[in-house]
Amino acid sequence: MASVFDTAKYLLDKLGKMSTWKLHKLCYYAQAWTLAWDEKELFPEDFEAWSNGPVCPVLFREHKGMFMIDYNQLKQGDPSVFNPEEKENIDIVCRDYGDKDPYWLSEQTHGEDPWRIARGDLPVGAPGDTIISKASMGLYYGGL
Repeated sequence: MASVFDTAKYLLDKLGKMSTWKLHKLCYYAQAWTLAWDEKELFPEDFEAWSNGPVCPVLFREHKGMFMIDYNQLKQGDPSVFNPEEKENIDIVCRDYGDKDPYWLSEQTHGEDPWRIARGDLPVGAPGDTIISKASMGLYYGGL
């Protein structure tokens, strides 16, 4: 099975250098839409409902301290591991979300149930580390 690092490398290869904030949101949407369309996870790593939207902690630890990241700066990951269906899912995410800025992506996730439910009644801007369940992602995005 692929990892979040493989997904991140694939996105960086397709879209080029981007903010780490945007990279997390694109990885999140790649996972969410794969759960919705194929009813299986793209990678096993989880996302947490941080104040600025979904963040994958293991990916965050890999690039901590960086604002922008490019393909060569991410040490882990192999974008060639994906099968054609998985590539198609990620390519659709690139097409539909790749030109959006990180603020738009963050606001988009804030209006969607998986992040909102995981945040619960935490105040705006408060730190949070609740896992956004893959079940809630598949159910929400599968219903759109």
